[in-house]
Amino acid sequence: MFENRSANSRIPLWLKVSWTIWLLVWSPVYWRQYGPQNFLYFCDVGNFLIAIGLWCESRLILSWQAVGLLVFQTLYGIDLIGALLFRRHFIGGTEYMFDPKISLFVRLLGLYHLLVPLLLLWAVRRLGYDPAALRWQTFTMWTLVLFSFFWRPEYNVNWARGLGGEQHIVPPWLYLIIYLIAVPVVVYWPTHLVLRRWAGEDNI
Repeated sequence: MFENRSANSRIPLWLKVSWTIWLLVWSPVYWRQYGPQNFLYFCDVGNFLIAIGLWCESRLILSWQAVGLLVFQTLYGIDLIGALLFRRHFIGGTEYMFDPKISLFVRLLGLYHLLVPLLLLWAVRRLGYDPAALRWQTFTMWTLVLFSFFWRPEYNVNWARGLGGEQHIVPPWLYLIIYLIAVPVVVYWPTHLVLRRWAGEDNI
C-alpha cells in the first residue's frame, strides 16, 4: 500500500535527506518547547508522515497529507503574511510567531508551514493522487481529535474543544460531533475534488 510505485526514483534524494535532517532538528526542539501534546496537531503528525511518504515515494501517504493539510497550512500562511504586512491577524493561529518570549530559532522552525502546501502540491502532481486519501485523513482526524478531546484538554489541541479556545455555547459532546462531521465535509471533501483535478484524471 505504501510502496514505491516506480522502479525509478521520482523524488530527489536531496529532498528526502533535507526533510529528514530538518525533522531530526525540529522534533526535539518542539518537544522541549511545547510538550508532547503538541505532536497531536495535524501539522506535526503530518511532518512525520510526509517523511515516510517522501522516502517510500508513496502517493497514498502524500495525497493523504495533502487532503488534511493544504487548507489549514495555506490559511496559516495567509495569516502570517497578513500579520507581517498589515500587523493584523486576519485568521489567527500565528500570534506565537511574534511572541518575543519564544526564541527566534523556535519561531523560525515554524516557517515549515509555508513550505508544506507547495511540497504536497508538487508531490501529488509528480506521483499522482490516491482517492483513498480522503478516507485515511478522515480516520486520522477523528482519531487525533478524540484523543485531544480527552488527553490534556486544557491545551485544546486541534480545536477539539472549541475554535481558538474552549467554547461554552453548546455541550462539549455536541460540539465534538459537529466538528468531526463538519471538517471532512467542508474541508476534506472539496480538497479531495481539487486534488483529483490537480493530478489529472489519468492519475486517478
